[in-house]
Amino acid sequence: MLALRLTRTAHLAVHLRRLLVALASAGTGFLLLCALGHALSHPDAPGASALRLAWCAAPLAAAVYLAVAVARTDPGTRPRSGLSAIGLGPGRLMAVSATTTALSAALGSVAALLAFLYLRGSLTGRPPSDRVAADALAVGQSLPAPAVLTLLVLVPALASASVAHTLRPRDPRPAAAAAPRGYGRFGAYGWGKARETFGAYGRFGARLAVTAGSRAAAGPAGSRAAGAARVGAGGALLTQASDPHPPAPTDGTTQTLDAAPPAPAPAPADATSQTPDATPAAHPEPAPRPQNTTALPWGIAVLTAGLTVETYTGNAAGAPAPGTAPSAGVLIGWALTALGLALAGPGLTHLCGRLLQAARPGALRLLAGRVLMEEAQRVGRPLGVVAAVAAAAYVATTVYDGDGPAFGPLTTLGALLVAGCTVATLLTAAVEARDARADTTDALLRLGAPPATLRAAAAVRAAALLVLFGPLVLIVAVLAALPLDH
Repeated sequence: MLALRLTRTAHLAVHLRRLLVALASAGTGFLLLCALGHALSHPDAPGASALRLAWCAAPLAAAVYLAVAVARTDPGTRPRSGLSAIGLGPGRLMAVSATTTALSAALGSVAALLAFLYLRGSLTGRPPSDRVAADALAVGQSLPAPAVLTLLVLVPALASASVAHTLRPRDPRPAAAAAPRGYGRFGAYGWGKARETFGAYGRFGARLAVTAGSRAAAGPAGSRAAGAARVGAGGALLTQASDPHPPAPTDGTTQTLDAAPPAPAPAPADATSQTPDATPAAHPEPAPRPQNTTALPWGIAVLTAGLTVETYTGNAAGAPAPGTAPSAGVLIGWALTALGLALAGPGLTHLCGRLLQAARPGALRLLAGRVLMEEAQRVGRPLGVVAAVAAAAYVATTVYDGDGPAFGPLTTLGALLVAGCTVATLLTAAVEARDARADTTDALLRLGAPPATLRAAAAVRAAALLVLFGPLVLIVAVLAALPLDH
């Protein structure tokens, strides 16, 4: 009942995103039912029916991926302070999100069943005149209820389980004391020692405090330093003791230079000043997402392996004959290529943000680059999936332009489902990123930043991603189509 109430009282944009999940579930369920109909119409060709069912894996994965992205941006099931007191903790909100996703996908499955029964003539009594459609819809044959129920439950079950796994409550992991720094920001080795938050370069005294802390930990030369100046949240200049091993404070008070007496006395050896950063907050903020860009070398390796497998098998088997599909090795190569682009997406987005800030950046390029680095993990993966789908579309239109198999209605439906779900997932991830940096945007507007500058920074980010991913997609698509175009 709580999931239904949250669904009913949601905003229009949330309803539209859930409607997209229902449409994706309906299209995928219809394709699964058509594979079942082909198996019933052709009992002597189980291999062709199994191949049709295997091709439904791509729309199924795209629909589940869209459902997870929509569940992440649902404001009704977002954890907030005070909800645990009334029994709505992270686990309960995760269950509500999974239930809402299951309801949306189940609505699409019911629509797919009604459309399938209508087209095959079970509801109207008039069978279709097209022979190809009659073969795919199993006209004149009874449908096995267990098989139909299994295929229709597949999308809601996988989508709900994926949402529950993605939004499951996680315990905060303590930071490693001596994590390796790594051989680069975007991925050769290690996780990186610490993540730089948005605006770290612009805060006065931030780098000074880090330098003084490192000197204090270096040895006696650093312990003789008086302290490092910092700026607190209220604008007061704060002091930080330079003892390499300070004990815990006894009274929990914070000393500032404004509140210091005119004749300051030397601090005792066991006393330390506590900054507002060390003061426990009443409502602690959730830990920021770690920018794991170490998957970039793995993505490049998988992408190279996919192109190698496809080239080897394509040269050995030759171009596919008209009316036939590519060989199994070519399909495996395409799958590895798509997986490599998806794995390399976050690292490439992070690299794009780093390149924007190179060579004496101004305020506009610095803002755009820092946002790309901050949102690399959130936006990079859907961007890599869209790049893989664009490369596959280029290969399909190049290799099968006139001599290959004709694109039937079911093939067109599957291609539209995959492309639409991936683009919708990318747009949903962009909305999630915009909501995540809403506080930073409001702070910039309060400081006097013109809205035109923020819009220009968004345009610079989009142009930089297009410049980086556009040639990459074209090169990968040409290399993938080269073994088959001869």
